[in-house]
Amino acid sequence: MRVWAPAATRVEVVRCTPGKSGEAHALEPEPNGYFSGVVPFLGAGDRYAFRLDGADALYPDPASRFQPEGPHGPSEVIDPSTFPWTDGAFAGLGKTGHVIYELHVGTFTREGTYRAAAEQLAELRRLGITIVELMPICEFAGQFGWGYDGVDPFAPTRLYGRPDDLRRFVDEAHRHGIGVILDVVYNHIGPDGNYLKAFSKDYFSDRYRTDWGDPFNFDGPNSAPVREFFVENARYWVSEYHFDGFRLDATQCIFDASRPHIIAEITRAAREAGRERGASLFIVAENEPQHAEIARPVERGGYGCDALWNDDFHHTAMVALTGRHEAYYSEYRGSPQELISALKWGYLYQGQHYFWQGRRRGHAALDLEATSYVTYLQNHDQIANSLAGARIDRLTSPALLRAMTALFLLAPPTPMLFQGQEFAASSPFLYFADHPPELARIVDESRKKFLAQFPSIAMRAASERLDRSSDPHTFERCKLDFDERTTHRETYDLHRDLLALRRTDPAFARQRADLVHGSVLGPECLLLRFLCSAGDRLLVTNLGQDLELRPAPEPLLAPPAGTEWQVLWSSEHPRYGGLGYGEPWQNGIFRFPGRSTTVLHAVSAGAPDGE
Repeated sequence: MRVWAPAATRVEVVRCTPGKSGEAHALEPEPNGYFSGVVPFLGAGDRYAFRLDGADALYPDPASRFQPEGPHGPSEVIDPSTFPWTDGAFAGLGKTGHVIYELHVGTFTREGTYRAAAEQLAELRRLGITIVELMPICEFAGQFGWGYDGVDPFAPTRLYGRPDDLRRFVDEAHRHGIGVILDVVYNHIGPDGNYLKAFSKDYFSDRYRTDWGDPFNFDGPNSAPVREFFVENARYWVSEYHFDGFRLDATQCIFDASRPHIIAEITRAAREAGRERGASLFIVAENEPQHAEIARPVERGGYGCDALWNDDFHHTAMVALTGRHEAYYSEYRGSPQELISALKWGYLYQGQHYFWQGRRRGHAALDLEATSYVTYLQNHDQIANSLAGARIDRLTSPALLRAMTALFLLAPPTPMLFQGQEFAASSPFLYFADHPPELARIVDESRKKFLAQFPSIAMRAASERLDRSSDPHTFERCKLDFDERTTHRETYDLHRDLLALRRTDPAFARQRADLVHGSVLGPECLLLRFLCSAGDRLLVTNLGQDLELRPAPEPLLAPPAGTEWQVLWSSEHPRYGGLGYGEPWQNGIFRFPGRSTTVLHAVSAGAPDGE
C-alpha cells in the first residue's frame, strides 16, 4: 500500500472491517512525501482508512478501488486478478467505422445498474452501435448524480454495482463487438467527499480557475506526484477494467504550462496499457475553445487524442432545426453552407472572431480528417441546457428531425447518439445531483445563472419551471422506457436503417471528407456528393419548402456518364412516418421535397438527351 501525504510525519492504515475494526499499521516514509508498506491484516474484502499524524479523523484512500459506504466511508480492498475475463479476442478500437452511444448508467435502465445495462448491449449492437461511452462513474456523494462531481478517481461508484459488475459489463460489451470508453474528469473534483487536501494541498492549483472548483496542480510546485496520480489513473482503467479509451471532460480546464502536456502523458500511458493487453484505444476530448492540436499526433506537436467533440456542428444544426439562435447559439445561422463546412472541415470557427465571447475562437484545423471529429444532435449537456431538459424531437418538427438525422448519420465524421435518441425517448434529461440542502441551493442558483444567458429561459415564468436538481423525482423522470422502441417504432427504424446504410454502403462507410464535395442548392437546401469507385452517392438535405431546380447549373448534380439518379433512401418513406416521395429527376427538372433528406445512387441509363 502506498499513499502520498507530504505534509504528514506519520501515516497509519486502520482496519475498518465490520467486526474486525481498530487494528492499525504504520507505513514507512519514502522520499518525496510518500508512505508505503505491506499491511499484514488486510485482504480482499477488508475495509480500511488512513490516519494522519495520530489525529482522530480517518480518511478514505485517495486511490481507493471501491467505497462500499460512499465517499465518506472506509475503502475496500479489491483484488482485480480474480475476475474471469473472456475478451481476449477483442482487439480494441481503431479510429474509423464507429458510432458512439453516450450512456448514463443510473438512468439508462429502470434499475440503474451495470448488470441491467449489460442486458441491453445486444440490442445496441443490432442498432449499429460500436462504442458505448459511459458518463463518469467514479464515486460521488449522494444517491444520484451525473458523475462529474466524482471524488474518488479510482473507485467505480457503489450506486451502480460492485467493481466486478462493471468488469462484467465491459466483458459483455466486448463479446458483442462493442468497445467501451469512459468519461473521465481530470479538470476538477467534486465538493462533497473530497479528502485530497487532507493528504496534500498541492493536489490543487491556485494559479487557475474553473467554473466547478479548484483545478488540479499539473505544473506547479510538488506537481510530479499529482501528474503520476492521474497518469496512473488512466492506465488503471485500461488495465484493470479493459476500457477501450476515454472521453476527456472539459480539457480547456486541464491547465498545464509544462511540457509534455499532461493530456499527452495521459494518452501515452493509456495507449501503453492498451498495448500490454493487445488492444488499441479510442480517445476523444471535449474542448470548448476548440484547440485542434489536442487531436494531432504527438510527433506533429499534438496531444495524441483521436477526436474532438464538435459543438459547432451541434449549434448550427440546432439553429437550423429550431430557428432560434440566442446565447451561445447566436454566432450560428443554421445555413446550408455552415452545415456543409462543419461536416467537411470540422470546426466552423478556426481562429475567427467570436462575438459572443468577444475573442477569437478555435485554432487552425483544416489538416484534421473527418474521423478527428465527433458530431451529435444531442448530448447530456445540450439536452439539459434547455428549459425542461427537452430532447430535440420536442423542439422541432418530425420531418425536419428525420432530414437532419440522416444528414448527420451519413456524413463522414463519427456520429454519437445520446441514450434514447434512437427511439425519441419521452423522458427528459435534466441536471440532477443529490447534494445536501445548502450545497443543492448553491448549485441550483448557479445553474439558473448559467441558463439566464438564454433570454427565453431567463424570463421569470420560465425560470420558475426549472427542476430542483436534488429532488429524487428529477432523477427518476430521466430514466428510459425501452417499450418506446416499439411505440416509437418509426424513429427506431429510421436510426437502425441509417446506421446499416452507413455501415454497408462503401461511399458512406469510408469516412473520407476529402472525397465529399458540397453545394448550396437553395436558401435551406444543401447537397453532398460522395465520390466512390463503387458508385457515387448524392445526398440532398432540404430543410425548407419543396424545391424545384429549373434550370440546374450545378455540376455536382450531374450523374456519372451513362447513368441517371434514382432514390436509394428517403427520410420521407412512410416507414419512418414520412409523406412519401417520387423520383427527383424527371423531364430535366430536379424536385426535392421539403423537410427531407434524399439519398441518390446512379443506375444505368438509356441514350443521353439529345442523341
